[in-house]
Amino acid sequence: MLRLNFDGKLSRWDILQRAHTLALKHGRIIPAEGNIIIQSENLFALSLLLRDYSGKIDLVYADPPFNTMQDFYISDNRANSVSTTKSRKAYADKMPLEKFLAFIRERLILIHELLSERGSLYLHIDCKTGHYVKILLDEIFGAENFLNDIARIKSNPKNFHRRAWGNQRDMILFYAKNSGLNIWNDITFPLNDSEISRLFPKTDADGRRYTTIPLHAPGETRNGITGKAWRNIPVPEGRHWRTDPAEFDRLDAQGRIEWSSSGNPRIKKYADEHEGMKIQDVWTYKDPQSPAYPTEKNHDMLKLIIAQSSLPDSLILDPFAGSGASLLCALELGRKFIGIDQSEEAVRVMRERLEGKCSFVNPVDKIGV
Repeated sequence: MLRLNFDGKLSRWDILQRAHTLALKHGRIIPAEGNIIIQSENLFALSLLLRDYSGKIDLVYADPPFNTMQDFYISDNRANSVSTTKSRKAYADKMPLEKFLAFIRERLILIHELLSERGSLYLHIDCKTGHYVKILLDEIFGAENFLNDIARIKSNPKNFHRRAWGNQRDMILFYAKNSGLNIWNDITFPLNDSEISRLFPKTDADGRRYTTIPLHAPGETRNGITGKAWRNIPVPEGRHWRTDPAEFDRLDAQGRIEWSSSGNPRIKKYADEHEGMKIQDVWTYKDPQSPAYPTEKNHDMLKLIIAQSSLPDSLILDPFAGSGASLLCALELGRKFIGIDQSEEAVRVMRERLEGKCSFVNPVDKIGV
């Protein structure tokens, strides 16, 4: 396996031992019937959660600092990344690269322990550090559990004077705890009128829009029924029938096969029977123009992630909760959540949004981890 080496990289065993020692020394975060927001340094909070929540979390959405070498500020009017005399610092995002990689890796190891066997991780990161983090995730989760690198269009075109291509995307790395067992609700997008017109250009006598596809598909069948002639029509070279030709007789009796003037049959596919478009790995979800907290992410995107990779009985964790946007989306979708953030400003915003809908926990006031 490919491994990323850097100064300060601890073994997985050392990280887990330190986490268990912290939990034994400082106690536990008592499991709650409802939702929890923990005000704490998140490595400490994740360590305490191991005792009661290992293997119980179905979905983690993590939006850590991207190591942008900026300080992020918040004012009473709007969140921003530019310091002003009326702004308060929300958090600092400045680390040497090796320290940043150690910071991310330690938390990802604990997240892996917390995930259930059917669980998934969506890690939101940018392209400056994301490729290093991908290698770390392959180490921790196994490369076989990597599912997608989602490109997220985050803004309108910009960087007009930069001596490089403009940048309007970041990335979401999607991993399963166990590929093939992960919760996947197979959400699709309905076709719009323009897509229906383009994909289903024909109209039948009843006014239903449809298109046609060949009866055959690539690849030869040497001895099976899908390699034999149907109604004296041979299978084209290098192809095979899509299904048992007996099914074509049934479709033809239903008027579901269209015959050309030259006697070429094709299967009719109707627009009103289409199950929707498979969601691809390039998303356009632009972030709020006036966020409640710096770098708050698009709520529709967060709802899609939660709806796709969790169930109504699932527990969702956001270890870098920030504005609490993911927690609010989880609540709206009927899921339970745990959010973690150490920023006073973040917790203030989350209280405004979620007071009365969750418990606020502060395990310790200060801890050096």
